Amino acid sequence: MKVKVLFFASLRELTGIGQSEFETTEPARLDYIWSKTTGGKAMPANTLCALNMAYVKPDTLAGDGDEVAFFPPVTGGQPRHH
Repeated sequence: MKVKVLFFASLRELTGIGQSEFETTEPARLDYIWSKTTGGKAMPANTLCALNMAYVKPDTLAGDGDEVAFFPPVTGGQPRHH
């Protein structure tokens, strides 16, 4: 089974990977796919995970033909003025 793996923004810089392919014999958790694809790098806290363009939790299983994407945490809002 093949899974397409994408890293965006600062995670692309952190891992040195923009796109990769992960091969497995059975469905695999997204956090496991991160670990194996990045050579064991720790996933930053609050990393957003997507499976086939839908946000999911890192323990979600991906299977053959799926697309997995990792995004850095999103911050936003207006600056606070005191």
